[in-house]
Amino acid sequence: MRLQRVLLFLALSVCPLFSLTNCEEQRVPEEKLLIVTVATQDTEGFKRFLVSAKHFNYTVKVLGRREKWRAGDDMSATGGGQKVRLLKEALQEMKNEDTIILFTDSYDVLFSSGPKELLKKFQQAKHKVVFSSESLIWPDRHLEDKHPHVTEGNRFLGSGGFIGYLPSIREMVADWKGEDSDSDQLFFTNIYIDPVKRKSINITVDNKCRMFQNLHGALGEVVLKFEDGRVRARNVLYDTLPVVVHGNGPTKLQINYLGNYIPNIWTFETGCTACNEGLLPLEGLQESEYPLVLIGIFIQKPTPFVTVFFERLLKLQYPKNRLKLFIHNQEAHHESQVSLFLKDHGSLYQDVRVSGPEEEMDTAASRNLAIDVCRKDEGCDYFFTLDIEVVLKNENTLKILIEQNLPFVAPMITRAGRLWSNFWGALSAEGFYARSEDYVDIVQGRRVGVWNVPYVSSVYLLKASLLRSELTDFDLFNSDILDPDMAFCHNIRKQGVFMFVTNMQTFGRIVSTETYQTSHLHNDLWQIFENPVDWQERYIHENYTYIMRDKLIETPCPDVYWFPIFSDVACDHIVEEMEHFGKWSGGDNTDVRIQGGYENVPTIDIHMNQINFEKEWHKFLLEYIAPITEKMYPGYFTKCATPLNFVVRYKPDEQPLLAPHHDASTFTVNIALNRKEVDYQGGGCRFLRYDCSIEATRKGWTLMHPGRLTHYHEGLPTTGGVRYIAVSFVDP
Repeated sequence: MRLQRVLLFLALSVCPLFSLTNCEEQRVPEEKLLIVTVATQDTEGFKRFLVSAKHFNYTVKVLGRREKWRAGDDMSATGGGQKVRLLKEALQEMKNEDTIILFTDSYDVLFSSGPKELLKKFQQAKHKVVFSSESLIWPDRHLEDKHPHVTEGNRFLGSGGFIGYLPSIREMVADWKGEDSDSDQLFFTNIYIDPVKRKSINITVDNKCRMFQNLHGALGEVVLKFEDGRVRARNVLYDTLPVVVHGNGPTKLQINYLGNYIPNIWTFETGCTACNEGLLPLEGLQESEYPLVLIGIFIQKPTPFVTVFFERLLKLQYPKNRLKLFIHNQEAHHESQVSLFLKDHGSLYQDVRVSGPEEEMDTAASRNLAIDVCRKDEGCDYFFTLDIEVVLKNENTLKILIEQNLPFVAPMITRAGRLWSNFWGALSAEGFYARSEDYVDIVQGRRVGVWNVPYVSSVYLLKASLLRSELTDFDLFNSDILDPDMAFCHNIRKQGVFMFVTNMQTFGRIVSTETYQTSHLHNDLWQIFENPVDWQERYIHENYTYIMRDKLIETPCPDVYWFPIFSDVACDHIVEEMEHFGKWSGGDNTDVRIQGGYENVPTIDIHMNQINFEKEWHKFLLEYIAPITEKMYPGYFTKCATPLNFVVRYKPDEQPLLAPHHDASTFTVNIALNRKEVDYQGGGCRFLRYDCSIEATRKGWTLMHPGRLTHYHEGLPTTGGVRYIAVSFVDP
């Protein structure tokens, strides 16, 4: 016997000197390993568990498939006994005694590596049963002193995962006689703290997280490890790479975060490897075969560019007869815009339902009602929330989201020039915003994929089947302590529903409503500071950005430059704003609006500062006129110091023309605000020194020319209609 022990010792010592192949026989074959779990529902967490198991070729046996869950949840002190009962019953039917069983939870569990590594680490533990470990004792703190002490690592047992030989685990659960609602954690803890049972069954805990990583109490210890095209969890406290990661207790959001990457869902080398799996292609469908979508549109406060919102809604690439609209408008200010859209286009949609300010329905009630309309409509396949602040630039957004084939998915939208978006990457302990490690990379597009996140707002797509199963509660948006969006996301998470946001494509942005005022006729004109991108798209000529590249600047007279600057909408809004204000000057030399009170060359006009538009106009000059000036007048740089900005009105019976004069400016900007031969006849500008006239002015185009000394000019007679121009006298 002694000789045999010596030979065995020598064999074990010599083995590492030879190739791994020579040692394979001493390892447990992977086919001996069986993963056993309990899942009474096909939750998204369970599906994720199976995906990670399949990735590493684990064999999985699922218990409780046709049972109702009666064992509570892992946030309460009791519960889980049903898992022990099911395991005990299953083990009694297993005949292969050399099977190694890994029993684990599944809804909040991921595999980070494969069977080979798991079995190797199990053998190295040199025990018949190894439980996951925790730094926190639960559910009975009074049992703390009875746990074996360890020199390093976690002392306490975690019942959410353990691995062992079939006979040993069968022996361990043989005495289970509890109820389904009893605590599995307490049952296994009592076995472990009993020295006799612990020794006879040969149980230990994975105290340094080599096999199992429980996240509760260890969030600061676990990071993602990216290496060689692979990603997994790493425990930095013990410098270990756990195989099984469990989001136990209140760490569901953290396991969801890790699940965005593990196992190899997203790596720096490959990007997203799973984003194009399980898609639902719409290509090839007849219009009548498209899913029926109810779009819920919510106007909760005064919002800029509402007209543009409805224009984009109309351009959404989806059959209109497969769309229904639910429009909730809390703002009387926007009633005319809603009414005009429905008057012109409402008949295109299968159905339209509107609730207005007179109904006095709050945000939560309106959103609950809209979702319930889809829930109760048997023909409704999807509910698409679209807040009025959302700017959907991608006309295929709805198709893209449906093709993702997810119960809940949102397009990522951002606020121009900021890190704000419609999702949160993490939550604080109090349930409010927290920034995840990957948030900035996702928002800025350095990481592209489909991301499981804890909070989404403003725009998202829900499967109606979800509303009729997990989300049957009518009051999804109500809470005594949370705002409606946060309450909704809280209720979604509570039901185990994953919220995904995709940045696989660029979808759009969201406008800011922070400074929006409703005191003007066309309030969007004042949004150049708060929403500069939207302002440009609405008011700057579509060809402006091509001016230099395509050489669109014309020179009709010496040192006179002519180029497109304003859209038709901008021209119309400025004219209408001035006429709405209505306080036109009398065209006299006496003018109290200017310094000195005397105007040498008077016009009938309204100054920009009279309608509180001076700052916005100055911003317009700096952003859109100054760059052209610096190109066309080399060496001249301007801050657009503007002593005078105004809109002039020419009418045959009022002031048809302007006598020859020099402008009191370094250079002058003169923008045509309406169309010749459509809105007026005659008009134009003549530069006397060069005997050069521009009579066929173009709406939205500006003439830019030197003011003092060289460009003596006159306004040609307007013979019919009304002509409007916007003028700026610009100095350095």
